[in-house]
Amino acid sequence: MNDKILEGTTTVGITCKDGVVFASERRASMGNLVAHKVAEKIFKINDHIVTTIAGSVGDAQSLMKVIDAEVSLYQMRNNDNMSVKAAASLTANILRSGPMYVQTLLGGIDEDKPSLYSLDPAGGMIKDKYISTGSGSIVAYGVLEDRYDENITTDEGIEIAIRAIKAAAERDTYSGNGYLVAKVDANGVEMLDNGKINEVLEKI
Repeated sequence: MNDKILEGTTTVGITCKDGVVFASERRASMGNLVAHKVAEKIFKINDHIVTTIAGSVGDAQSLMKVIDAEVSLYQMRNNDNMSVKAAASLTANILRSGPMYVQTLLGGIDEDKPSLYSLDPAGGMIKDKYISTGSGSIVAYGVLEDRYDENITTDEGIEIAIRAIKAAAERDTYSGNGYLVAKVDANGVEMLDNGKINEVLEKI
């Protein structure tokens, strides 16, 4: 049953001049049923890489565990962090070895250079400035296309990302039940608490 959860989802990733921002809603659905209202769709891999998931819970959890283990192993062997591009390539190779029903955003910052990748279930890997996945992505892209600029800060990116998720949740029945937001910058990964998210929502 769990493999069918998260078929409807909206996630967003945005590159900014000082980092990368991720946002998602929290609804996990099985057909017309809202199966869970507190689904975790954003994952910290290490202090400079974050991922999001859309798709099967079982496949997503398995993929996150493998990525986390491989990145940690690389760091122990080389006494250095794996680059964002290398982590994205690793994820693509894992997906190619056995297609999983999951779409992933992976991004972060290397020496003050932010980057963001989209990975499809068959291992396709595309780098872009901003990306949305899931059933609400059509609505989210409307906000991103209208408001994105390459010179925005992560604080500005957070507001845009939340706007995009909010718009998707209002029009996509498979998205909703709150927000998850994370940013990656030179100081590391920050998962925003509800207080900070609500402050942004009050401005929108």
